[in-house]
Amino acid sequence: MRLLNNVAVFITLAVSYNLINGVCGQFHLGPNAFITLGAYTAALLTMAPAEKAVNFLITPLYWPLSQLSLPFPLALLAGGLVAALFGFLTGFPVFRVRGDYLAIVTLGFGEVVRVLANNLQGLTNGPLGLKGLHPYTNLWWSWGVAVAAVAFIAALVRSDYGRALKAIRDDETAARAMGVDTFRHLLLAYILSAFFFGVGGGLLAHLITTISPSLFTFFLTFNLLIIIVVGGLGSITGAVVSAAFFTLAGEWLRVVEEPQVLLGLHIPGIPGMRMVIFSLLLLLVIIYFRRGLLGGREFTWESFKRLLGRFRNYHAS
Repeated sequence: MRLLNNVAVFITLAVSYNLINGVCGQFHLGPNAFITLGAYTAALLTMAPAEKAVNFLITPLYWPLSQLSLPFPLALLAGGLVAALFGFLTGFPVFRVRGDYLAIVTLGFGEVVRVLANNLQGLTNGPLGLKGLHPYTNLWWSWGVAVAAVAFIAALVRSDYGRALKAIRDDETAARAMGVDTFRHLLLAYILSAFFFGVGGGLLAHLITTISPSLFTFFLTFNLLIIIVVGGLGSITGAVVSAAFFTLAGEWLRVVEEPQVLLGLHIPGIPGMRMVIFSLLLLLVIIYFRRGLLGGREFTWESFKRLLGRFRNYHAS
């Protein structure tokens, strides 16, 4: 059950990240910032005042957060809205630059949020983090949000707005010459992805029930980047499949880090070997699948029917 919840949460995060990096073609390296904002906002709003008093022993939590408590759906929505608000505020300086400079700016924003979360003890409890969160995240919530995020972003990509985003990705100068307001389109996509990052962060917080700044390092962004690159930049289907594969494989490959006895030989566990295997898989994908496993292809019912027809014909013959 926990693995299925993890898969759903990372599908939400990967599809949201793919909207900016894949569909818009902007090298964004700061999703961990918005996930942090959503996680802490949702966590603080669902905790009861007594639970907050137990957590904030060194520095009391700021009022009115110390007395405010909301139902999980409202807290989850608030997490998304807070992340979207910061997406709006940071979008103006972020989209003044492009390419590697945009990556550096967004990476810096992610580190600023993490450092602030580590030092604002009256708001985040600093490095001690928040413990004892109620495990509200279940299959209904995690998969409901995942399906909603995939459906919304897929509809957005197929719309005129989505075609404008793809035009910006392919040639921003030509898109601007055709009358596309590139800044407004990119800013709105950035805010939408930030909203889903915040919601995903809230789900993640109430799944693991304990959060701290060390959970939201650049390593989280790096994992999401691997997922969308392997799946295929711009492919929503690829992001979904790759998120499911990497989340499950991350658990299944724990066996390589544990001591094993193979054919009478004792093989010691090697900590970190999972990431070595992931790195090798990424190298293979980059070498043999330049556009990812699915490239720009998407799942459609027509393609599914054709595949089903081929399967039936194969068995009939």
